[in-house]
Amino acid sequence: MVEKTILYFHVHQPFRLKKRGLFETSNNFFDEEMNKHYFEKATRQCYLKANKILLDNLNSQPEFKFNLSITGTFIEQCYKYNSEVLDSFKKLTDTGQVEILGETYYHSLASLFKEDTEFQEQVKEHSEKINEVFGQHPTTFRNTEALYNNEIAARAKKLGFKNIITEGVERILGYKSPNYLYESPSKMKLLMRNYPLSDDVGYRFSQKSWSEFPLTTEKYTGWIKNSPGDVANIFMDYETFGEHHWEDTGILNFLKYLPNALKNEKIETLKIQETCNKIPVRDEISVPQTISWADMERDESAWLGNRMQKRIFKELEDLAIPIKKVNRPELLKDYRKLQTSDHLHYLCTKSLDDQDVHNYFSPYKGQNAYENFVEYSVLMDQFKEKVKEYSQENNEKVLV
Repeated sequence: MVEKTILYFHVHQPFRLKKRGLFETSNNFFDEEMNKHYFEKATRQCYLKANKILLDNLNSQPEFKFNLSITGTFIEQCYKYNSEVLDSFKKLTDTGQVEILGETYYHSLASLFKEDTEFQEQVKEHSEKINEVFGQHPTTFRNTEALYNNEIAARAKKLGFKNIITEGVERILGYKSPNYLYESPSKMKLLMRNYPLSDDVGYRFSQKSWSEFPLTTEKYTGWIKNSPGDVANIFMDYETFGEHHWEDTGILNFLKYLPNALKNEKIETLKIQETCNKIPVRDEISVPQTISWADMERDESAWLGNRMQKRIFKELEDLAIPIKKVNRPELLKDYRKLQTSDHLHYLCTKSLDDQDVHNYFSPYKGQNAYENFVEYSVLMDQFKEKVKEYSQENNEKVLV
């Protein structure tokens, strides 16, 4: 039976793309009004309320611990729209009971670029920002959307990380359970998400048609306790609490009482680094093909599953080297915001349940993936013209 659990929450907001006219020449590629709207909505419904609940639990239970990853784009939106939100996260980490993970600053797919420099620079930028804001040096890596393979693990290790997390994909695990500590071929300690237990809260919590509805903390911690293994890895988006499931579903009360329910079951909550120091590695897991925590396929197809997505991704990848020759920091910043995986997510054309998830997350209500692609393509063409324009000013020949 499991006596330890890792609670990990991912915090992210993208800079959503602006609808641009065919002949627009401004340098404004992002929709400030839309970004502010969604940030303020998530702040009201999730961030401040959930942070208050968790801070109360941290203060009343010194043994309670959990883990966060916070994207650079989210931190920037805190500075732009409401610094109180960032302060509330700092209060959590100031307790010493919360570990922050490293990742790509821009929540990008740079790990899938053939050339490694862009990925390295984004990860280093994120680690520096986390140290600057929270005073932590991340030792555990969480790639965008838990995208993972053997090569990504090896690259993260070269960047100084000791541990890495990803999805507990059954075709990879085979007969093994995700409730153990594994290692990659490059000897990175590897923690794999228990997706049934994680999705019981992340996706199914408010589904009245679910056979286990309603989900109580007592029922849930009982499931964790009765799972075989050393540690149950419960990973989910932080926006689960109040944004994806609204407050009237009872999700915030669930979060409020979960730490005490775990304590009553004698389940220890741990930070990832101390978990990796405490429990033994059980086996090596090799993942030659890319996996992720998205959709039924649990691979990269949520972002690269159709020709539209692949075309935009190729355009972004082809810019990685030319953009740096222009020597325009503000243009490089915009380029990296354009890489945020959410934009490719909105171009998905899958069917049934997976597509419902993609539609839910898209801010472009009433538009389909093909319309989103046209607007993204127009924006990319205009952005590349900006790169050419600035390169000519610098007397650089840049092919884009």
